[in-house]
Formats: sequence, C-alpha cells, structure tokens
Amino acid sequence: MDTLISVQQDDSESFQQLIDSSNVFYFEGNYNKSLEVNIFLLNRALELNDIYNIHRGYRHIGYDYLAMNDTLLAEESFEKSEKYAVLSKNDTATATTYMDLANLYATLKNDTKKALVYHDKSIQLYKQIKDSAGLAKAHYNTILTALDAKEYSKAFLHLIKAKKLKDFESHASYSVGIEVLFGEYYLAKKNYKLTDIHLDRAIREAKAKDLTVELQDAYYLYSTSLFEQNKFEEAYKVRLDYETYFEESLANMGSAEMNTISAKFQVDEYRKDAVAAALENSLQAEIVNNKNRLNIILMIIAFCTLILFLAILYAFRKRKKLVQLLRDKNREYLEAKKRSEKLARAKGKFFSTVSHELRTPLYGVIGLSTILLEDETLKNHRKDLKSLKFSADYLLALINNVLHINKIDSNSIEDDRSIFNVRELFESITASFEYTRLQNNNKIHIIVSENIPQLLKGNSVLLSQVLMNLIGNACKFTEDGNIYVKAYPHQINDDTVLIDFSVQDTGMGIAQEKFSAIFDEFSQLETNNYSYQGTGLGLPIVKKLLSQSDSQIRLQSQLGRGSTFSFSLPYEISHPSKTEMEPIALDVNLLKGKKILVAEDNRINQTVTRKILEKNGVICTIAENGQQAINVTSQEKFDLILMDLNMPIKNGFEACKEIRAMNENIPIVALTAVEVEEVRNEIYLAGMNDIVVKPYDVTKFIQTILVNLDTFKRPLITKNDQKAAV
Repeated sequence: MDTLISVQQDDSESFQQLIDSSNVFYFEGNYNKSLEVNIFLLNRALELNDIYNIHRGYRHIGYDYLAMNDTLLAEESFEKSEKYAVLSKNDTATATTYMDLANLYATLKNDTKKALVYHDKSIQLYKQIKDSAGLAKAHYNTILTALDAKEYSKAFLHLIKAKKLKDFESHASYSVGIEVLFGEYYLAKKNYKLTDIHLDRAIREAKAKDLTVELQDAYYLYSTSLFEQNKFEEAYKVRLDYETYFEESLANMGSAEMNTISAKFQVDEYRKDAVAAALENSLQAEIVNNKNRLNIILMIIAFCTLILFLAILYAFRKRKKLVQLLRDKNREYLEAKKRSEKLARAKGKFFSTVSHELRTPLYGVIGLSTILLEDETLKNHRKDLKSLKFSADYLLALINNVLHINKIDSNSIEDDRSIFNVRELFESITASFEYTRLQNNNKIHIIVSENIPQLLKGNSVLLSQVLMNLIGNACKFTEDGNIYVKAYPHQINDDTVLIDFSVQDTGMGIAQEKFSAIFDEFSQLETNNYSYQGTGLGLPIVKKLLSQSDSQIRLQSQLGRGSTFSFSLPYEISHPSKTEMEPIALDVNLLKGKKILVAEDNRINQTVTRKILEKNGVICTIAENGQQAINVTSQEKFDLILMDLNMPIKNGFEACKEIRAMNENIPIVALTAVEVEEVRNEIYLAGMNDIVVKPYDVTKFIQTILVNLDTFKRPLITKNDQKAAV
C-alpha cells in the first residue's frame, strides 16, 4: 500500500504518523484515501490490542463516513469510539469523545442545544489537561454548531478565542477555515464589507495550499454575499467556481474506489462480529449463519450503492436545470432591483432635502435663543427664551428621529466602536434632560455597579440613542417622582462583559394589554388622566437598534406603579495606556485675536455664527457665497475658514478646491445641515479638514474650531492622500 506509512518498531510514533496522514487526505477532501489509512490504523491497533488507538481509529472512520453523508455507519463508528475511550481511561480521549458527541448531536440528530453542552464539556476538559491543540479544534467545532443554531454572539466569542490559538497553524485548513467562518458570521450579520474581506483572504490562502473543501465553502458564501449586495454578475461568476468544486466533491463521494473500500471494511467488521459470537457460544453452525447473513448484507450494500450513485446522477442533472432557472430569475431580480433602487434613491433624496430645509432655519432659532439666554439685559424674558429653545430642540429631536427610522429601515446604521466610560456616559445623557426634569419636578438617580470595568469598547453611540429615548420617555410620563438609570454586569470574563441596563420610573405605568402596541411606529400612549403629544418613534427606534445588536427590549410595568425598561449588551474590556486616557485640554483663550472667515449665504445664520465667534474674541469676516470666499482668501490671511456647502454662484466644494490651490495649509471646516453620511467623502476629497452639522452644540462647535487651529491642527488631506481617504 503506497499511501500508507509502514509501521516501525515504535508503535506510538507509527500510529501518530498514520493519524497525520489521514488528516492530510481528509482536509484535502480525499475521503477515500483517508478512509483507507484509518482502516489500516484500526486493524493494526486491534492486532496489538491498543485500546486508545482503537478509539482513535473508529473516531476518524466515523468522520470519514460523516463527510460521505453515510450517517448510519458514522453513528455506529462513533459509538464504538466512545466505548473504547471509556475503556482507555484517557483524559484526552474523553475530551475528544465529548467533541465527537457534540458533532454527532449537531449533524445527525439536529439537537444543537445538547451539542453545545457537550462542546462546553470538551473545552473545559481540554483546558484542564492543557491540550492547546485539542482546545483549538474544540473551539472550531463549537463555532460550526453555534452558527447552525444562529447563536451568533456565542459563535463570535469562540471565533475570537480560536483566532488567538497558535495550534491552528498545525494544518493550513484550520486557519483558512477560521477565515471562512468569520465570513459566514459577518454574512449572517449582513456586514458584507467584512464578509468579503475574510472570504477573499480564505480563497487566496486555500488556492495557495490546494484546500478544495475550504474553497468550496468560501465560494458558496462569497456568491451568496455578492447576491445579497445585488452584485449579480460577480455572484454568478463566483457561483460557477463553487459548482466546479462541488462537482469534484460529488465525484470523490461517489467514486467506485471509495465504495470498494467501504464494502471491504464492512466485511471485516461483520467477520469480527461473527468470530466473537462463535467464540462466545462455541457453535460452528452460528458461524455459517453469520457468513450467510454477511453475504446478504454485502448484496444489500452493493444495491444501495448503485441506488445512491443513480440518485447522485439524477440530482446532478436536476441541479443543472435549477442553475439555468436561477440565471433566468437573476435577470428578473436585476430588473426589479433597479426599479427598487430608483425608488430608494428618490426616497433618500426626499429625506435629504427635508433634513436640510428644516435644519437650516432651526440653526438660526437655536443659535439666537442660546445667544439671547446669555444676555444679562434679558433676564425678565429668560423663562420665555428657555421655552423657545426647548421647543426648537424638541423639533430638532423629532426631525432626527424620523430620519433615524429611515436609516434603520435602510440598514445604513454603522457599527461605530469606540472606548468609553459607562458612568460618564450616563452623566452626560441625564444632564441633557435637566430642563425636562425640573419642569416635571423629578429626580434622576444613576446607579453603576463597581464591578463594571472603567473603560469599555463598543458602540457607545447606539447605547446613547437607546438610553436617551428611554430616559426621555421616563421624564415625560413621570411627575414629582424618581427615575433610576442602572447598569450591572450579567456575565464577565477577562476580555468581555455582558451588561444589564435598565431605566426605571415611578410614573403612570402601562397596562399589560398595551405592551406590544407601544413598540409600533407612530403609536402614542393615551389615558383618561394624561394627554401627551409626540410621534411615538422613541420605543420603535429602541427596539430596532437593539435588534440589530442581537438584543431585545424587556418591559415590566403596572398601571400607577411605574415602568422598567431593560436590555443587555456585550462589550469588550479596554485596557488603554496612561497617555491614551489623558484628555487634551482645549483653551478657549486661544481664539482671541484669531481671524476666521465665515462663508454663509443665510443672513440669520451669519448673525448667529458671528455672535458666537466674536463673544470668544474672534475677528470675524463674512462671505455670502463661494466666489466671495475665494476672493477674500486671496487678498487676506485667515487662521481658519468655516465653509457652508450650499451657496449661490459657487458652492462650498468648488470654493474649497480653488482655495486649496492657493493655500494647502489653512484649516477649512465644513458647515452643513445635510446628513453627514451623504457627503462625508465628498467633503474630505474637496480638501476640508473637519465637519460641523447644523444646528450644533455651541461647546462642541468651539472645540472643533480649536482642534483645527494651528495649535491643535490635524494633518491636512492633500491631493496625494485623496485616494486613501476614500
């Protein structure tokens, strides 16, 4: 036997060589050769009565049959493997058996819950015996089961742990397989950018190392990702690559050589069973009966093999017809998709226009009310001015909520991960409700467990949006009461923490029959004693945001006894250096004497921006359009330019490009009421350094200017860097 490694005097080393040889064939998708090696290994172990290697032989044969979709023989082999693992009294064998049982329940019995229990047992035992190679494989198999069970958080956790283990490098298929599984995870999360990155990496590495099984899986997932991104031509080309490897896999499984080896092994197995029965009963007649029975079984196996081959042939032909049908359907879907995209663009343009037209006058209202509130001569009108600013802020929040619902529905929300402090985030959010709190005479209490790490890494923007909507509802529906904002760790380890958040109030409460209705868009709670106005968008936004993070909102409430909204989110634990934790101090005195050009066509907005700047000692010059901004810049020297994007004669983009041709170093900050995501790349490509969205918070506006002045200026994106910026 040319492919087998001859057994030398050192039996332990010989068995390991045989195991390594079968693994090579298995990972290449050559299951018939793998089966041949494993049968030879099992026979050798039986001759030497080596209990541990008998267990290993049956185990590897079970996986060969599992790969060939022969579930009955696979299950039988795993049962024998478990039997000899118990007899061997070997911890490694026991841990391996747990992993095999997990795979058996996941693939053959479709019981992923029980499978995950066995996976956990396997991982714990491998950790106990410090077998890093076995631990790597256990994590790998757990990922497969978790993805099948759609438990994506668990799958991601084990993906991260598996990626850190160096023992995956023992065979190239493991590292490539991890990339494929990352691709499958991000595809399920509809993060197509990361899906394509991981799958492209997996395909390149698998091609370099001739890993046909991993190539088949990677091409299938990649074609699915491209299809869901509406890249139908690319998806079709990748699908053809997948079909090539799929047909090769079918050929391997249906080969006559494989069937011959399988039949020969079954003959040997049943012969051993017959001999054992004869020795036990000491009856020669029983041996004859067993031989006759074996012949019948061989005939049945041969017949079943023929039926299987015909079924595969039929399935292959039918599949070709389905592929052609899929191509026809793809063309129909492409036309329908073009119509859908046209409507989506029209909808997006409408929302962009509405956003700009509403935010521009609001900038003037909010800005002027803020300035007037600081005027000591208007103390008698302070209450009226606060009401005016509150109304404008409320209207801005309403506009942002409507636009945010549109963003969520179109799946355009980004996973913006950053490092943050939970307590500081709570304090910042609750401070923004100070006016509403005082208006309704409420008290807000912040409770953060000391067991929560100081710094976490995750999507703090999403958490802020959820908490602001929940706290806003609590403030609105509670009078003369208390509001509790809490955070406690639910589960914590070295790298991650699962936190339970809750917002509890002592307000009017919600009837149980209305629990589901309050999460519907534009639904507003009404009672005989209360009459509240609003859009009813807060809770639907909360529900959709949490759903995108694989979480859900929980509600406990009784009429007259208040309500508690709670949810759980996972975060990474951050350990930044001391220098990273030290904030940069920004001194507003640096603004004094600075010359700033304001390019803005709206007269009210000019007044607001000028007053804010001049209050801080800035020398302010106004340009009413892009051409004026170019002319003034060519004649005078400025420390910074505030550039509105939509102006007559020349807009902000055109003006910025011409100014950059004259001066590459002057900081230019974009002023826009348009959604930032729509114009971000265009802003930076035009040569601008930063963005301020109108209407803006005055403090943040001043900080942005300070950051971009000479003392704190970030590197300018030049023409050579524009490609990288995109």
